[in-house]
Amino acid sequence: MPPSVSSPRRVARILRTSLFAQVACALVLGIVVGKLWPDVATDLQPLGDGFTRLIKTIISPLVFCVVVVGIAKAGDLKAFGRIGLKALIWFEIASTVALIIGLIAANVVQPGSGMHVDPSTLDTSAVDAKTGGGSLPSTTEFIVNALPTSFIGAFAENSLLQVLILACLVGAALLHLGHTKVPQVLPAVEQAQEIIFAVVGFVMRLAPIAVFGAMAVLIGQYGLGVIQTYAKLIILCYAAAALFIALLAVALRIVTGLSLWKFLRYIREEMLLALGTASTESVMPRVMQKLRKAGARDDAVGLVLPTGYSFNLDGASLYLSIGTLFIAQAVGVDLSLSQQITVILVLMLTSKGMAGIPGSAFLALSATASSLGAIPAGAVALLLGVDRIMDSMRVVTNLLGNCVAVFAVSRWEGALDIERAKKVLNGETVPAPEGAVLDAADETAKTTVPAQSTKEPASEVS
Repeated sequence: MPPSVSSPRRVARILRTSLFAQVACALVLGIVVGKLWPDVATDLQPLGDGFTRLIKTIISPLVFCVVVVGIAKAGDLKAFGRIGLKALIWFEIASTVALIIGLIAANVVQPGSGMHVDPSTLDTSAVDAKTGGGSLPSTTEFIVNALPTSFIGAFAENSLLQVLILACLVGAALLHLGHTKVPQVLPAVEQAQEIIFAVVGFVMRLAPIAVFGAMAVLIGQYGLGVIQTYAKLIILCYAAAALFIALLAVALRIVTGLSLWKFLRYIREEMLLALGTASTESVMPRVMQKLRKAGARDDAVGLVLPTGYSFNLDGASLYLSIGTLFIAQAVGVDLSLSQQITVILVLMLTSKGMAGIPGSAFLALSATASSLGAIPAGAVALLLGVDRIMDSMRVVTNLLGNCVAVFAVSRWEGALDIERAKKVLNGETVPAPEGAVLDAADETAKTTVPAQSTKEPASEVS
């Protein structure tokens, strides 16, 4: 067949079978539509929002099933407790490092210097609209709110920490009673898990449509001019994120011997989807699958990854520390070393209560400004125009930080199959892990199981 005929067919086949190619095309098309027809683009918001809502309905039951099965199969509740403790230690170290990198970068580059902004001229009502008049919970409120008041309510409110606690209790109860007293419960949870992963496969078919809508809205609302206005701040944030990711790569290599760049290629579809929708939640189910395929034990994946969504916001920590100093420099406030240390301490606390709260970044910045007493709280309005542009940086950094945490804590606890992980990240075909629920066409993971023993759900095109 002549090349002129085969090439279009090859491209059509790639677009038909590769989720990565579909999402990439949707991303470019969204940018074009947002640039050329901004009025039309703003009406496409429901496309991205609808997809995110569908994914969120899956996350809580998926986390519950994975954690319950992980605890029951591991057979050691103490080991599960150690995993949780080690995860929290890792999260705190990583978040603190991100905060420090952000402060150092902002002090060196001075992104807000020379702006000479008068805070009284800023429209602070826009910040109130962004945050919905809410506030970040205190440390005590955060801990109390993590405790469920209703079994069903935890799932209805999609509260991951509450679902995690319920899952730990159910898993512990299964271990205590033993499989002889409740022989049908664990198989039922495993079957529910298979159903949920099948639903994930169905929903993921809509990913390109969601990315197209979300990107068109972004460009249509903010345009490309904001990039020129805040170029120095944007470049600094992305450069600081790149430095932090490089440190993550070094840490992953030292702790596990694995390559972060190979892992990034392994989850390239999920990463592109997260970038397009500006949400790490949209890829959480798929990332959980791929981490399990890459040799991380179920209990480690089920506990570390969801907990990281509340405790390990590395990208947000970078942005908050740089943003605080940017605001101070823009309004002409010179923060002393002691005040900058206060910034780190305040952000270490406020960043833990950010997940799931509308406009949480602005609430955290306002709380930090108020604690210092030197920066007008209304000055956070300076970041309104650039906040959405920073989503890509936060999403990538948060997602990679959480995935590295899963590998590191798993290795620390002896819950990681290193040989399997290396083969999967190298693109080799390896047998599926016992009990794994696979996507039928997961070309990135390149894992296979014998046809006669396969229980694969209908999956997304990938």
